[in-house]
Amino acid sequence: MDGPNTTSGADRFTRISLVFVLAIELLLVAVIVVIFVPQWSAADPDPRYVDVADMPRAAAEPGVGAYTWSCGRNEEGHRNTANVVVAPGITGPPHHVHDYIGNVSTGVDSTDESLAAAGTTCANGDRSTYYWPVLRTGARAGQATHGTIQVATAITLTVYGNPAGPVVAMPPLLRGTMGDANAATQDSGLARPTWTCTGAPDRRGERYPRCDRGDRVVRVFDFPSCWDGRRTDSPNHRAHLVFPVVGGACPAGTFAVPRLRVTLEYARPDGDRFAIDAFPNQGNSPRTDHAFFVNLMPVPLMAKIVRCLNTGVACG
Repeated sequence: MDGPNTTSGADRFTRISLVFVLAIELLLVAVIVVIFVPQWSAADPDPRYVDVADMPRAAAEPGVGAYTWSCGRNEEGHRNTANVVVAPGITGPPHHVHDYIGNVSTGVDSTDESLAAAGTTCANGDRSTYYWPVLRTGARAGQATHGTIQVATAITLTVYGNPAGPVVAMPPLLRGTMGDANAATQDSGLARPTWTCTGAPDRRGERYPRCDRGDRVVRVFDFPSCWDGRRTDSPNHRAHLVFPVVGGACPAGTFAVPRLRVTLEYARPDGDRFAIDAFPNQGNSPRTDHAFFVNLMPVPLMAKIVRCLNTGVACG
């Protein structure tokens, strides 16, 4: 007869079975994590990503006047698939969502008049609309639309003067376009993505950066700043506002306007990949990053900014 502290064979079998089942469950959890939440690793073979230390060093920029302001971080969650610059009045594909700051009304039904009458998230009263594709984390490679949309931890807007001479005011309703949403499959020469990390701002490149632990991912949009002096838009949404030539001077027949830079920072959870929304055939490539603006700054504010930039000082 078994004593009070004796374990029967059946009990031992039950315990062993439970341990075996638990081990199987833990193994399945590990497999799911590996499959559905790709881990961040320096050995990651995905060519879209690169260690920030391996990115090229950025060239020094000339000293010019600068004006900086804030329009928030889109804490309000203003997002949609519209593109009021390229395709006004048309709802975009669901896999290509835009983040907005500035004008609070920007959407598929926006008109110049409705935008001009709307409110803004900008502290200085700037009613312009600024937008770009959302960034997501926790997604499988090439499937960023299955990830979680990230709210930037910081967004800074800065306009700069021109190193070759004075700038003139942007006209109301001027459209600005930078980057190429189809750059992964066509070499148009229009792609201008810039990615870096807060801990290595002098390292910049076209690929998603693997930042050091604790650093934030940085995404930079540098817009063209040479206006043809006549149009606020053009058939390709680019010809009326082009980039300066080497040295910063504007091409003949164009006039320097304030050069806009938008800088976004994102916290990167350890172990999560990140990618921007893109068209299905673009593979969420970092080279497809792009952004737009429609200038709706009040005329007095624009005049103040032009005076600041042409004195060569930092203000805002």
